[in-house]
Amino acid sequence: MVTPLACVRQLATALEERPSDYDALIERVADRPFVLLGEASHGTAEFYRLRGEITRRLIEEAGFEAVLVEADWPDALRLNRFVAGHSEDTLMGAFGDFQRFPQWMWRNSQVRDFIAWLACHNDAASAPVGFHGLDLYSLHRSAEAVIAYLEGIDTEQAERARKGYACLDHHGDPFHYGRDVAFGLTPSCEAASIRLLIDLLHKAPDYLRTDGRRAADAQFFAEQNARVVVHAEEYYREMFGSRVDTWNLRDTHMAETLAALHGHLRRQGGIGKVVVWAHNSHLGDARATEMGGARGQHNIGQLVRERFGAERVLLVGFTTHTGHVAAARDWDSPVEQRWVRPARKDSYEGLFHQSGLDRFYLPLSGVEAEPLNATSLERAIGVIYRPETERGSHYFRASLARQFDAIFHLDETTAVEPFDTGGPWRKEEVPETYPFGL
Repeated sequence: MVTPLACVRQLATALEERPSDYDALIERVADRPFVLLGEASHGTAEFYRLRGEITRRLIEEAGFEAVLVEADWPDALRLNRFVAGHSEDTLMGAFGDFQRFPQWMWRNSQVRDFIAWLACHNDAASAPVGFHGLDLYSLHRSAEAVIAYLEGIDTEQAERARKGYACLDHHGDPFHYGRDVAFGLTPSCEAASIRLLIDLLHKAPDYLRTDGRRAADAQFFAEQNARVVVHAEEYYREMFGSRVDTWNLRDTHMAETLAALHGHLRRQGGIGKVVVWAHNSHLGDARATEMGGARGQHNIGQLVRERFGAERVLLVGFTTHTGHVAAARDWDSPVEQRWVRPARKDSYEGLFHQSGLDRFYLPLSGVEAEPLNATSLERAIGVIYRPETERGSHYFRASLARQFDAIFHLDETTAVEPFDTGGPWRKEEVPETYPFGL
């Protein structure tokens, strides 16, 4: 019987810092329209760099038409205008709408380099490759964007939207809105936000009398902002309830955003090929993890496989053993270069380290990968890293070969380089008492 360790050593291909590192993955993509590229943390430079390099090849060699990232729709839309050549922004100025914690997820050197490349690529392209956001946190900014769109095309409807969205006003704080509605202190904006989305969809033929892709894009971008308002309103309201899992609300919205963008690209004469950048916990099929079993949670990877068929989707995870990561100690605290504790020996990351292969690509399909169907621990670091409670805070159980189609593992990694740190920016040293002091 082949052990998981022997399986890794047999199937893995070493990474050599060459374009050919991605040949096997690109071959597996074939004509799939959806490639979802993960990350085991939100602050690892190598994850961003590898995803950027893979995405370049997907665009150049496989005709991918859009990049969809774990960011708010209106924030990413400013970058989209820049890469499409429809903006007066400088490269750095185009990142100006990323103001919500954690800014370093997108305001960093690695993303800047990819955006600079994408803008150059689009200069010579017949149709620009878009850069869009998946997330739903932008309740107020998305409402403002809908109103701004309508003011330029239908002033009467813009006034209706302004009045309809007025019930969201809690000094721009969506948490206060959700709390006050949940406890019956103020009326809900649910009905108004749904009605405004329906109106926008119903009036689309009138708004699209202007020919051309830019008019169709502007209408779609407004519709998506209206959808964000509907889903964000529910998300913040349910944060203070107990009936609905807000994780499921968020990932359902992200999966629907992917489907909506796919459909929009097809209506514009494209194939609808989209590459997604988000955390492993969103992209690895939740049915293969304890979040999908014990917790009853789903995620984008599961929903997209179910909706479009597993044969049309490629789920790719990224893992690391140790190194440094850009993360905060607490929510809204400054970003730091945190030292990442070596992975537990009873985890997949520990197994990969034990293989002695350092950096590698690992396909996970077929009978050869069956030893990696076994359930083991897997690590996830978000924007907060708490090594003192790492087992409970950052590990969950998963069946790797059912969760992903392939993995990139890098044994030691470094932190992304933020534009802004808000505090000292130096590497956290390994504690002298490690492994006994943590």
